[in-house]
Amino acid sequence: MTVSSSRTGAGDPRRAPRRRGLALEQAILRAALDELLEGGYANLTIDRVAARAGTNKSAVYRRWPHRAALAVAAYRGIAVTEDLPDSGDLRTDALALLRAAAERIASSHGEVLRILATEIPGEPELLREARDQLTEAGTRRWLTVLGRAVENGQARPEALTPRIATVALDLLRHEYLVRDVPIIPDSTLTEIVDTIYLPLVRTHGDTGTSSWH
Repeated sequence: MTVSSSRTGAGDPRRAPRRRGLALEQAILRAALDELLEGGYANLTIDRVAARAGTNKSAVYRRWPHRAALAVAAYRGIAVTEDLPDSGDLRTDALALLRAAAERIASSHGEVLRILATEIPGEPELLREARDQLTEAGTRRWLTVLGRAVENGQARPEALTPRIATVALDLLRHEYLVRDVPIIPDSTLTEIVDTIYLPLVRTHGDTGTSSWH
């Protein structure tokens, strides 16, 4: 989903083109993302989202019972969709995954994540749902890449667990959410992969092709 800053359809929803089903849902989610990016969660209201989407409040409430649920759904709408790297080399693919994640963090995707992580602690169930969605998507991708490496002998089978597979991604999120580093340098990504991730997942005695010294 792309984030648009326009207010097409804002104003009287009765004058906007009538939309139904998926088209209306996507318009509402785009409006919610725009509102989150412009004003944060504190200023997110169903009224503002409905006006921006060119619809009425009842159309929003039929799908999401409150603004926290809407905010999480909006975040879900910008989930990862790019192809997985498959170079045949674990280090190359791990770096590609981590770089793509860092690029997302530097984009509006990362800003929405920061907003949800820092501004909805009063909604513990919804915050947990947002984190679970983020974790699930990342876990699937890293498990797939690591599984390929296990099959071709570049990683040990015992490493193929969600906790180990996503350790590099967890460290990246720590840089962003805990250390508050908005733009994470490539040297940090390389260090995470070469000094932590690869030694953790490699077969014993396999030094791989790491260039980190």
